Amino acid sequence: MHSRSPPKVWSLSSRRVKVAIDFGYGSTVCVCNLTHCDDLDALKITTKGVVTVFETSKSGDRLEKTEFKFGDNSGFKANKSQTITVDKSKGIYQKIIGFGGAFTDSAGLNMKTLPEKLQNRIISDYFSKSGIEYNLGRIPIGGSDFSTHAYSYDDNFTSDYAFDHFSFAKEDSDYKIPYLKAAKTINPDVKYFGSPWAPPAWLKTNGKLNNGGYLKGNPGGTEYKAFAHYIVKFLDAYKAQGLPMWGITVENEPKAGDEPDYKFNCLGFTPELQRDFLKLDLGPILSAAGYGLNTTELMICDDQRPELYNYAKTILTDKEAAKYVSGVAFHWYDNSVENLPNLDKAHAVDPSKFILNTEGAEEWRDHDKHVYLGSWDTFERYANDILVDLNHWTSGWVDWNIALDEQGGPNWAGNLCDAPIIVNAKSQEYYKQPFFYALGHFSKFLTPGSQRVFTSHEPSVNKLDSTTFVRPDGGTVVIALNLGDDPIDIVINDSELKQKVSHSLKPRSIQTYIYYTK
Repeated sequence: MHSRSPPKVWSLSSRRVKVAIDFGYGSTVCVCNLTHCDDLDALKITTKGVVTVFETSKSGDRLEKTEFKFGDNSGFKANKSQTITVDKSKGIYQKIIGFGGAFTDSAGLNMKTLPEKLQNRIISDYFSKSGIEYNLGRIPIGGSDFSTHAYSYDDNFTSDYAFDHFSFAKEDSDYKIPYLKAAKTINPDVKYFGSPWAPPAWLKTNGKLNNGGYLKGNPGGTEYKAFAHYIVKFLDAYKAQGLPMWGITVENEPKAGDEPDYKFNCLGFTPELQRDFLKLDLGPILSAAGYGLNTTELMICDDQRPELYNYAKTILTDKEAAKYVSGVAFHWYDNSVENLPNLDKAHAVDPSKFILNTEGAEEWRDHDKHVYLGSWDTFERYANDILVDLNHWTSGWVDWNIALDEQGGPNWAGNLCDAPIIVNAKSQEYYKQPFFYALGHFSKFLTPGSQRVFTSHEPSVNKLDSTTFVRPDGGTVVIALNLGDDPIDIVINDSELKQKVSHSLKPRSIQTYIYYTK
């Protein structure tokens, strides 16, 4: 299926040895098996004026670290240069909630094909200080398309409105809960949130888990209240496992209710139905069960960016619905320059509500029935999308499956896609895709509570973008992305330090700078 070059070994530092394979898709994957796997250094607070830069490039760097000081000049003289002036006094914006991925059935199934040491290693790669320090995890409530079959938690008994027969699936105990607990052991501050794909089919107008459809009846009615209680049952069950949810989304991709050919688990909510469901059913029922805003963050929309503003405007301008809402969630699949303003417009509706990207993945391309191992195009799409979202009020970015196989599955509906970690069960190893490191350039450095600050750029350089945040520990983080084929000299001018530092940004690369001003 894949052609591959012989493994190449790089010594990145005294602690990091990277074994890379080029499958012909633009760059390389990093190989992890029982013999070797690269890891990262834990970040340390440096003295005033010391700059640490981490770089990932198409040519093979993977979060490679360099240190220098303000006043230093890298000595490179590229034909292009950009000065990034950091001036916290001129503007502060949204705070970071975090970064993470989804614990789907397919992710757990794939991890379980590996030796226990490698299973633990994957979780560590994501959630530990020697990894990319994820702090968010999304959990499908019941099945999703990334399961081996369609299911809910109460499929065998129709009209079970009290959910006397609600029960976990085997997938929860085998593929979700063990890895959720492992991540929580590594990072006790991890925040989990649940998203329903479909309720039991007997609650839906079409009597199916898939193929579109809405809840029977109307908000305030029996089926809508039953769905709210179904979500509470999930929250109670996971809490009993020592896994309380930080939040929930009302419904995954609610526009799918209008699509009779929608292949996998779904449930429809127009913005108006979601508004009324919130104020008549879900909001009061969650609050009565102990899952109000003081304990559980409730997010609306959870659909594509073109839908974001309409859901925000419809729901957040209704005081009775808005009082139950913490934030607005969206997915990346239909992102474009044209709908980017929807983020700014949604923020303006109610600036007290956060905006969070809750799903993104690179889907199959053309007719190739496999993922593109080592794809640099995917790296650039991820890095650019995250950076642009952050510059438009987004408080974090949650990827889709944390692990898949080489075909991008399993997926019972055939809706296969890529993942940052790809498992090769036959070889008993896994591959870190380039975009694993793209995610890490944000997740490892933008700790929860980091706040975006004002920057200016002079001159404007084509195919270069950046963002700047200040961490709770006082560190300033500048992330610069070069999508072009030429090197660029980056000059960081910090108004507080009243000093500059310059460094060269390679073609097709990203750099994360971190420094302290006190």
